[in-house]
Amino acid sequence: MHFEILVEDKSGEKMLNILLPLIIGEQHTYQIHSYKGIGHIPKNLKSRTAVSKRILLNQLPRLLRGYGNTFSKYPLNYQAVVVVICDLDNECLKSFRQELFSVLDTCKPKPETRFCIAVEEGEAWLLGDITAIKKVYLNANDKFLNGYQNDAICGTWELLADAIYVGGAEKLKNQPWNVIGRIKSEWAEQITPHLDIDRNKSPSFCYFRDKIRELI
Repeated sequence: MHFEILVEDKSGEKMLNILLPLIIGEQHTYQIHSYKGIGHIPKNLKSRTAVSKRILLNQLPRLLRGYGNTFSKYPLNYQAVVVVICDLDNECLKSFRQELFSVLDTCKPKPETRFCIAVEEGEAWLLGDITAIKKVYLNANDKFLNGYQNDAICGTWELLADAIYVGGAEKLKNQPWNVIGRIKSEWAEQITPHLDIDRNKSPSFCYFRDKIRELI
C-alpha cells in the first residue's frame, strides 16, 4: 500500500518521517507533504489562496479532487490512500470532522482517505510518552509533565515548552514565529525516536496508529 500524508507543518513532517516506518514496515511506501499552516476550508470549496502559499485546509478541496483523479488511474491491485493529519486547536472535533468529510464528499471520484486529528496539537503525541521526553530532556519539569491530561485542550505546545524549554512558554512566545517553528521541529526530531508506539497514551495518536494498521 502507498500512503500520501498531508500534514500542516514541518514539525509534523519530521515526527511522521520517524513514526511511519515503525508502523507500516518496509513493504509499504509513503510520501509526506508538509504545509505552512492549517488555514480554513473555503466556504464554497473553491480556494482563492495561491497554491504557492501552501496552506493545508485552504488547498484541501483541490488536493483531494486531484488525488481522486490520480488514484482512479492506478491499476486495481495498487492500493493508495490519502491521510490528512492536522491539529484540532480550538475546534469542535465532531463538527471539524464533518467539515472534512464534506470536502471529501464533493470529490468524484473519491480518493481513499482518512482524517486524523491531533488533539489539541501535534505535541500531544509527544506528551503521550513522558518517558521518551525525559530520555532526551533529563531536567524536564515534572510539575508540568505529571499534571498533563492526555489530549487535553490546554495549550499543548506551551505546556511542553514549560516542561523542557529554558524560560518556558512565556520566553519562547517572544521569539519570531519561524524560530518557534524551528524549536518545535527540534522537539519532534529529538523526542520521536524514543516514542513507544504501542504504549503511547495519547488517544489521538492511537487513533492514527490504529487506522494505519487497519489499512495495511
